[in-house]
Amino acid sequence: MRGRAKPPAAPLPQRCGIDPVRVRLPEDPDGAWECVRDHLLDRFAGAVGARRVDAMLTEGLFVGADGVAVGGEEPYTPGRFLWFHRDFAPEEPVPFPVGVVYRDEHLVVADKPHFLSTTPRGRHITETLTARLRRETGLPELQPAHRLDRLTAGLVLCVVRAEDRGAYQTLFRDRLVRKEYEAVAPYDPELTLPRIVRSRIVKERGVIAAREEPGAANSESRVELLERRGTFGRYRLLPATGRTHQLRVHMNALGLPLVNDPVYPVVRPDPECEDYANPLQLLASVLEFTDPVTGEPHRFGSGLRLSAWPDR
Repeated sequence: MRGRAKPPAAPLPQRCGIDPVRVRLPEDPDGAWECVRDHLLDRFAGAVGARRVDAMLTEGLFVGADGVAVGGEEPYTPGRFLWFHRDFAPEEPVPFPVGVVYRDEHLVVADKPHFLSTTPRGRHITETLTARLRRETGLPELQPAHRLDRLTAGLVLCVVRAEDRGAYQTLFRDRLVRKEYEAVAPYDPELTLPRIVRSRIVKERGVIAAREEPGAANSESRVELLERRGTFGRYRLLPATGRTHQLRVHMNALGLPLVNDPVYPVVRPDPECEDYANPLQLLASVLEFTDPVTGEPHRFGSGLRLSAWPDR
């Protein structure tokens, strides 16, 4: 059985490091769409308004596979592909640079600052690691092989060419990447460390905080104390799994919530607030793996430091 044909390449260049949106015109069993405009109004008027759809057609912002503007009155043809660029809402620039600790023909290993989303999503589109790196490196196919929480800083492995992405994603899926994190949290003299923390973590869509619940463990972290200063400690965290907010949940469960965490143990009134002066004290500090394309062993270290634990 033949699979669906691969869509043609986008005829529009990226804008601000973001790919154009591709639309495939579906079958129309009821014959409701006589022309392209009829379908686009049904599909997008609720999101952007009928006037904006008409304006985009008038301005020639919808194009076909040949890059030529599509007229709204053109006959509706199921299976046809159209492309356009979405309207980007203004975004506050994250006032920290993106570092690059390594680059070759296959990889870019980035040092992501706090408050920068890894991939375009929700209200963070152009101010994301993916978009900024594409703009700054001139690599339009660049994609992260994994995700790092917006509030967490540190290393993100990005793939230069789309055809290599699956190989590097498989490393993370099969837990073949050794990851180290550093964190600053309270010190408890009665807590024996190092220790392994295992629990069942559940994260519901639309709910900010993850939670632990009874049942078979689906997460595992090793917690080590590196050093102590008064009532606070600097910790090395070694996750064996990658559940959402896993390290923050496990540290909170030990009674050691991370410094400046807006979600654990209590969700603050505005947990999405960009408090640039008080970032979450969590850093993805080390990535170690064998390159699946070249076979070379790699170990990368972050050049960032946690602000609550300055060097002396």
